[in-house]
Amino acid sequence: MDKDTAAASRPMGFWMALALVMGSMIGSGVFLLPASLAPLGWNSVFGWLITVAGALCVAAVFGKLSHILPKAGGPYAYSRAAFGDGAGFAIAWAYWISMWVGNAAIATGAVSYLSQLFPVLGEPGISAATTVAIVWTFTLINISGTKLAGQVQLVWTIIKIIPLIAVIGLAAYVLTQQGTAVVRPFATQDLSFSAISAATILTLWAMLGLETATVPADKVENAERTIGRATLLGTGGAGLVYILVCSAVVLMLPSALTAASPAPFALFVETFGGANAGTAIAAFGAISALGALNGWVMCQGELPAAMARDGMFPAFMGKAAPNGTPRNAHLFTTCLLTIVILMNSSRSLSAMFEFLIVLTTAIVLVMYFGCAAAAARLMMRGQIPATKGFTAIILFAMLYSLWTIYGAGWEALGWGIALLFAGLPTFWLMKISLGRGSHSAR
Repeated sequence: MDKDTAAASRPMGFWMALALVMGSMIGSGVFLLPASLAPLGWNSVFGWLITVAGALCVAAVFGKLSHILPKAGGPYAYSRAAFGDGAGFAIAWAYWISMWVGNAAIATGAVSYLSQLFPVLGEPGISAATTVAIVWTFTLINISGTKLAGQVQLVWTIIKIIPLIAVIGLAAYVLTQQGTAVVRPFATQDLSFSAISAATILTLWAMLGLETATVPADKVENAERTIGRATLLGTGGAGLVYILVCSAVVLMLPSALTAASPAPFALFVETFGGANAGTAIAAFGAISALGALNGWVMCQGELPAAMARDGMFPAFMGKAAPNGTPRNAHLFTTCLLTIVILMNSSRSLSAMFEFLIVLTTAIVLVMYFGCAAAAARLMMRGQIPATKGFTAIILFAMLYSLWTIYGAGWEALGWGIALLFAGLPTFWLMKISLGRGSHSAR
């Protein structure tokens, strides 16, 4: 294969992979989460610190796994290599569900910010129709080609970082001029294990996406090296931005006001920078969420296509368009995403967003735990060098996943378990149709 052919088959370089990671993470979370975190006060700061530390450990696990197994499907490929077809399917099924359910939340966040610019979009029927139109637009972009989707992701990631840097600068300026009096006082008696745990599960939503570069691995140039670098740098960069920006909004605005705001990020800028600035931030909030949606739509099509190529999903899901994109998988998954949006159209935007993020986070934590366990299994086999440092990282990633699963609550866990078991009939039907019996992946 010559260089031109290789470049065409693997159109995503380091910067596109980095943009996929950071762009998928920095979305609606940074603009909407402060409303949910405001009642938690300083507990949210400790939640962020735990979340970022845990996310970096999980990112290190994915970086190592992508180095030894640079295969499309990411988490699915890793768990299947370590535990066989059954575990690979279970992890991939849970992750795939988290994608299209989570995309409903991201699209909802985008419409929530657009409603600040165009109030008519806040009406239930119109908001649902707008949300559906948005997800189908990005589906068509991704069907048009991986390179185009990657270019869109890179441009929008750059655009969305600009207002975040501006807000960090504004917070620093206000603190310089007014001192720490504008910050909510720190009181140890207000801290609690349950509140920090709740903050951890909410903040993890904002970190979801750290693994996205592993999913289209077959389209990443020099995947063994590029994916690990993009995953670690993207996770660290996004985590730092989140800690600074979200903590500023939560601690420098009145709790009740922030909690009641449909656009707390814009509220912060309006309070300290003027109404016009707040309107601009609302526009950037919509852009940020839409940029994240683009990356996640790419992954929600790539994952089931990789499974179909391995005989773990119906064959039609693995068929590609002439340009190499998994067209059928994109169309089918977006149909499911549309159903989720329409089923939740009766909820308010804020209620729908919070329910979907907790449900999505609970599901994806199963995948994080499964991949950390897969790394441990492959280390025991000698496929990953056994070191004390990486062993500690794996253990922390597993404990972190279990703790945040606990913080998700029984409703989200119940739905997550039900959706996970809903995949069993599909798995058994595929085994029967292919005559796999008890075959396991080598």
